[in-house]
Amino acid sequence: MQKRALIVGLGIAGMSAAIGLRRAGWTPVIVERAPGRRTGGYFVNLMPEGMRAARDLGLDTLHTRDPERGTTWALNRRGHRRPAVGWLDLPGRPTAMVRGDVEAALWQRIRPDGGDGVEVRFATAPVEIAEGDTSVEVVLEDASAGRRHRESFDLVVGADGLRSTVRRLAFGPDERFMTTWNAMICAFPLPGQAPSFGAQDSVISARAGRAVWVFGLADRAPTALLTYRAKDIDAQFTGDRTERLRAVFDDMDHPAVRHVLDALAGTTDCLFDSVHQVRMDRWHTGRVVLAGDAAWCLNLFSGMGTTAALAGGAELGRVLAEHPGDLAAALTAWEGRLRPFVTRHQRLARLKQQWFMPTHRASAVVRALVLRLAVGARSAVTEARLLRAAAPVPDGV
Repeated sequence: MQKRALIVGLGIAGMSAAIGLRRAGWTPVIVERAPGRRTGGYFVNLMPEGMRAARDLGLDTLHTRDPERGTTWALNRRGHRRPAVGWLDLPGRPTAMVRGDVEAALWQRIRPDGGDGVEVRFATAPVEIAEGDTSVEVVLEDASAGRRHRESFDLVVGADGLRSTVRRLAFGPDERFMTTWNAMICAFPLPGQAPSFGAQDSVISARAGRAVWVFGLADRAPTALLTYRAKDIDAQFTGDRTERLRAVFDDMDHPAVRHVLDALAGTTDCLFDSVHQVRMDRWHTGRVVLAGDAAWCLNLFSGMGTTAALAGGAELGRVLAEHPGDLAAALTAWEGRLRPFVTRHQRLARLKQQWFMPTHRASAVVRALVLRLAVGARSAVTEARLLRAAAPVPDGV
């Protein structure tokens, strides 16, 4: 008899896990609290490990959007622009896309009417989880019908994000696992490029404790990221979001920054949240396992969240296939393979935060100096390549 798994969350981690489970011979069922599937989204990137996981999961329709003609510009306090090193220039060859590109490719693999044919139930979430010796009893609430019912599964995968219901029900309250970074993020797609910049250009305006990024992409309008430090996180969620952000960035009056803030008021596709990481000694207990942000939340500053979510789903399928009769051994092996990767990138996220948003004036000065040196080094390499290409070929060669 085929084993059934309940996956909570129709995001990247959840759909990746569904594909992995399906390939290992399981029958996954996905429940999603929202009434429908998300589309669109903000800028994400995949590192080589993420691209490899995407291939492992069979994401043949994954659309990438690396800008081919864009330049990254940094704005100083006077509004003057200069060439800069952008996110896609970092080591590791990141590949650009938006979150919806990854989710659309995953959906093609798991959609109920084709692909791997995974059952998906919208407007549904768990309210109770009780483990037994041979199964997990879950009480599911269907918000659309206003009723609850009980179902039995062989495995529950909590892929329901930073504030995971599965984690809270099976492991304990959020406060035990979520580290606070005293920072906020707001990410959303723009309706068009900022004035006076090329269609695929990227723009960075960073000061101590605040930063505005515009990520230029191929085939679509850019997306924006606003990030800032905040001591009182709870206060950031009161009042009008747009007015709060206008006040935070009030003295950054460059037209590109104004363009981003003006676009925020009209968007319906926006991530506005506090920044955290999830730190846990174990990602599984019995027949319940967490994946993606629910388990580790590398956070947006790491730039590795999408990569880790895809890799987690692909690896879960592998270990279940390798240990078909021993769930405990499979989940232990899964943690053992992923934890070094996750731990390394959780640590690196603190360093990358200074790239996105220098937290103090001194770090802002250091960041600016490093950027100038990096741009100079890149220009020197490019010039050397051009000179070699233009050099005459010696006789006889």
